[in-house]
Amino acid sequence: MDKSRLETFSDGVIAIIITIMVLGLKAPIGDSPFVLLPLLPIFLSYILSFVFIGIYWNNHHHLLRVVERVDGKILWANLHLLFWLSLTPFVTTWMGENHFTKLPVALYGFILLMCAVSWTILAFLLIKQHGKDSKIAIAYGKDFKGKISLVFYSLAVVVSFLNPWISLSLYVLVAAMWIIPDKRIEKVLAN
Repeated sequence: MDKSRLETFSDGVIAIIITIMVLGLKAPIGDSPFVLLPLLPIFLSYILSFVFIGIYWNNHHHLLRVVERVDGKILWANLHLLFWLSLTPFVTTWMGENHFTKLPVALYGFILLMCAVSWTILAFLLIKQHGKDSKIAIAYGKDFKGKISLVFYSLAVVVSFLNPWISLSLYVLVAAMWIIPDKRIEKVLAN
C-alpha cells in the first residue's frame, strides 16, 4: 500500500492539533501588560506542547522518507499515535490553567509517554515490514534517544506527585534532546 495517504492524513491531523492548541489561548481583557501575567503558565504550556508536536511532525516526515510501503497494521499504529497526540491540547490547557499542579502535570506526562510508546510501536512495525537490513532499520539502530525518552517520561509521571517542577524539567530535557535534528535518517538517505 502506498504511504502517501498516511502522510497526508497525518499532516492534516497534526495541523488541526496545533490549531486547537492555539485556539485554547484566550486573550485577556485589558490593555495593561500586567493582564498577561496570569496567562504565563498557559502560554508556557502551549510553547512546550507546540515543540513536542513539532518534533513529532518533523520525525514523522523523516520516518516516512525511508519507507516504501505501509500495510493495515502500520495504518492502525499511525492512528494510535495520532490518537495520543490529539489529546495534547486538552492536557496542555489543563496543566497551564492549573499552574502546573501535580495531577495535570502527571497526566501531561502520561500523554507524552503514550505518544512515545505509540511512536515506538509504529517504528517497530515499519522496521519489521521492511526488514532488518532496510534503510529504516539501519537508521534507527538501537534508538537510544527513543528508549531514554520512555524512561524519562515514566520517571516524570511518578515524580510529578512529589514535585511537578522536576517532572516539567524532564519534559523540557526530552524536548531538548529531540529538538536537535536527528541525523540518523538523513545519513542513511545520503548513502
